[in-house]
Amino acid sequence: MRIVPAIDIIDGKCVRLTQGDYAQKKTYNESPLEVAMDFQHAGLKYLHLVDLDGARAGCVVNWNTVKEITSKTGLIVDFGGGIKTESEIQQLLDLGVAQVNLGSIAVKQPALVYQWLKKFGSEKIILSADVKDEYVQISGWQEKTELSIQDLVTDFHHHGIEFVTCTDISTDGMLSGPNIALYKKLVHAFPRMNWIASGGVSSMKDLQDLRIIGLSSVIIGKAIYENKITLTELNQLTYDA
Repeated sequence: MRIVPAIDIIDGKCVRLTQGDYAQKKTYNESPLEVAMDFQHAGLKYLHLVDLDGARAGCVVNWNTVKEITSKTGLIVDFGGGIKTESEIQQLLDLGVAQVNLGSIAVKQPALVYQWLKKFGSEKIILSADVKDEYVQISGWQEKTELSIQDLVTDFHHHGIEFVTCTDISTDGMLSGPNIALYKKLVHAFPRMNWIASGGVSSMKDLQDLRIIGLSSVIIGKAIYENKITLTELNQLTYDA
């Protein structure tokens, strides 16, 4: 199971939200690059980079941060937040981003994302589903939909999607533990999918529980910043190269 630390960006700074609420923002570092370098120095290989300004604006905003991190670290970066156009995807990949996360656009214009899967390849695109009570929310978690995550993934599964991030909004930033029951259900329904868990991780036990379920990767944010899990502990875990 891959361990993927997260950096969320607002105004070029490293922040965390609680349950996706922009009013509950805490700034942890003025320099996302400094945080990314700390991850790399600790021996971690992956990074989940989120442009929260972009998620709210509907277009990528923090380009300079992306350029800094991809050019000055050797981390394998997946990026999300407001991506809406083919040109943005191409520019991100040209900057060295390994994978792009597509959320709102996948709900609103699925046919367009099907085309991008063919053009860029399924290894470059992650379907990003932010859910509350198993229903997808979009636009930086500001807009509810009537689409369940299982229906969304079923549709994209037919078009070759291989990677899906599921963020459980109710647990995100709460340090209360991940929604194990939800991830068990999803892995059972789509056992060949590369499932990426996000939200609620607060301890090493949570990581072990997620690994037992069969998750491909787990994203960890607030637990790192609040020193619930150390970078040394994360590096000691066995995960895929």
